[in-house]
Parts: sequence; C-alpha cells; structure tokens
Amino acid sequence: MTDQADRPEEILRLIESQQALAIRRFTPDPLLAFSSWGVAWLVGFGAFFLRHGLDGQAIVPIPLPVAIAVLMSSLMIAGGCMAYALHRSGGQIRGRSAQLGIVYGLSWAVGMICANMIAARFVSAIQDEALISLLFAATAMLVTGLLYIAGGALFDSWAFTGLGVWVSAVNLVGAMIGPGWHALLVAVLCGGGAIALGLWLRARR
Repeated sequence: MTDQADRPEEILRLIESQQALAIRRFTPDPLLAFSSWGVAWLVGFGAFFLRHGLDGQAIVPIPLPVAIAVLMSSLMIAGGCMAYALHRSGGQIRGRSAQLGIVYGLSWAVGMICANMIAARFVSAIQDEALISLLFAATAMLVTGLLYIAGGALFDSWAFTGLGVWVSAVNLVGAMIGPGWHALLVAVLCGGGAIALGLWLRARR
C-alpha cells in the first residue's frame, strides 16, 4: 500500500524534473539573452552620458561619431550573443518552432539596421548634435523594447515581456527629458536591470 501511495508522487516529481530540463534546454541562456544586452546598454549609453552630461556639458569630450560607434558596436555584439543563445536553445527543435526562432533572431538584425538607416535619414535636417544622438539611441531602444515584448509572446516568458515593457517605459521617459538623462536612465536602469535579471534567472536555473 505504501509503495502504491508513493508512486503518484514519484511520477509527479519525475514529470516536474523533465519539465525543468526541457525549459533549460529549449529556452535561451539568460546571461546571453539579458545580461549581454545589459552590458551593451551600460557601455554604449554610458558613452553617450559622458558625452552629454545632464546639463549639456560633456563630462568626457567624446566625439559624436565615436559615441555612436561604441553604442552600435555594443548592440551588435549583444545581438550576436542573442542569436547564439537562440541557436543553442533551438538547435534540437524542428518544424514550426525552429522557424519561429530563426525569424525572431533575424528580426533583431532587420530592426536595428532599419532603425539606424531611418535615423541617419534625418541627420542632415537636425542641427543639434545632442538631438541626433538621442534620435539614434531612442529608435534603437524602441526596437529593442518591442522585440523583447514579442519574445515574451514567442517563448511564453514573463522575463522577456517584463524587460520589454521596462525598456520601453524608460526609453520614453528619457527621450522626453533629454539626451543626457536618456543615456543615464537607459545605462543604469535598463543596463543594470538586464544584467541583474540575467544573473538572477541563471542562478535559478
């Protein structure tokens, strides 16, 4: 009787362990999916903050092309980490799920390239360099926030959705205040938050 009574509990534990294993194998590594972007935002937008300061006075005289190059390079590296994380998590999946993962990964590259090209189109019409940097930064973060929200729907992940909403809100508030504040808020709140989220989720795994 005791063995029969314990058997359902053992089966339930086995099912839960297999579910946990599947989640670890088929969801992106949180360090690559979250913390890598956090480091990119901290470095890239940190450069913008040093250039603009909070009152328009540069803390470090970083030329605008250099600040943009640092930001875009950081975002590209983070995008590569995201693509690798998606490839690792979806490498053993076939069919429609694999196709959705590939499309989602490509959407990051397409979104960032299009955002940069659209922002570059308006550079000649803007005289203020601070507004030019804000345009590049805000459009990049707009794409990022929306893609994280889309990732939340794709992976059924509250972490993706929550970070996407957080990034979108911080980006909007920062864009309304000004270039220096936008860079500081995104670097600290989005960058630091994404790093902490990735580390916490990795520890839970």
